[in-house]
Amino acid sequence: MKAHHPRRVLTAAALVGLTALVATGCGSAPDNAGGQNSKAAKAESAADLGGMEKLVAAAEKEGKLNVYALAPDWANYGEMIAAFEKKYAIEVNNEDPGGSSQGALNAAAKRKGQARAVDALDLGTSYMQDAKKQGLLAPYRVAGWDAIPDAQKQPDASFMNNYGGYISIGCDAKAVKNCPETYQDLLKPEYRNKVALNGDPTESSSALAAVVAASLASGGSLDDAQPGLDFFQELKKKGNFVPAKSTLATIQQGETPISIDWDYLNLGYGEKLKPKGVDWQVAVPADGLYSRYYNQGVNKHAPHPAAARLWLEFVYSPEGQNIWLKGFSRPALLDAMKKDGTADKAAVAAIPEVDGVPEEPTVEQEAKAKETVVQGWGKAVS
Repeated sequence: MKAHHPRRVLTAAALVGLTALVATGCGSAPDNAGGQNSKAAKAESAADLGGMEKLVAAAEKEGKLNVYALAPDWANYGEMIAAFEKKYAIEVNNEDPGGSSQGALNAAAKRKGQARAVDALDLGTSYMQDAKKQGLLAPYRVAGWDAIPDAQKQPDASFMNNYGGYISIGCDAKAVKNCPETYQDLLKPEYRNKVALNGDPTESSSALAAVVAASLASGGSLDDAQPGLDFFQELKKKGNFVPAKSTLATIQQGETPISIDWDYLNLGYGEKLKPKGVDWQVAVPADGLYSRYYNQGVNKHAPHPAAARLWLEFVYSPEGQNIWLKGFSRPALLDAMKKDGTADKAAVAAIPEVDGVPEEPTVEQEAKAKETVVQGWGKAVS
């Protein structure tokens, strides 16, 4: 795997402004009767339950954790879930691993009182803000709360940054003679029927970010995503845009030889595809330098409230944060872990360096971009 990246490591400090400032149907009654009215459901920290040992005991008594759309190849989620299950006597039900942020939000909003409701949410900022507006989030402060920079967490503890990265361009160097390195490169005729996104930008935070980055590369701004829609309209008009969702499988099969996605996903794909003979190169486009964090939050209506809180504690522990690092993403506590020596040095060294300072949208700007894209995407690529 050859990664095109220049000189400056993107750390949690560099991403500090990328923050918040960061299937319906009938279901059975919750399998932990009274769980949503339990002491765990009201706990805003492990201390409220008497400490971590008590939290672990309550979570293992529940025995289950429901999450949604956590793809195993996404930022090393496969290892994160496996490590959590190995450490605790808790079974993780990961519904629709290939799903979207919108799907996860829908599952949280429409399954109140059901045993299959989502316990913990992993969402892009605009979707997590929607969850907050809908009153779906329960405040919770993990043990490492104080070490998370203020700009990377909500003051009311409703959610906090989790892991982040840059929008990048992945390319199968054996299928594409000259791999593109910028958004403007993607408009070249040599990339006909080759350029894809990893989802629908009206539902997927990563695909939405790709459109915003395209806007920045096309004279737009964080307040104006329309140039991004115009870019993809032009890409479609030239015959370069592939409507298929880019995945590890579609890349290996040659269906999506160029994919606009988070750098940690593209880098992870490269590592997995190399033994299969695919030379997957990764470039962070200088003309659309855009980065963002995803966020974690507890569903206020979680059927397994203790397990939901323990999941967050695990994700924000040194063990969990190092799992993100091994997946090429930048965890929220990276700087703090570098200082206290708990960061995996080899994993830190493998994180690509990137030139320049990324554009850093506010919550309001991201929400506005989402609204613009939701309204205009269908017309742009129809």
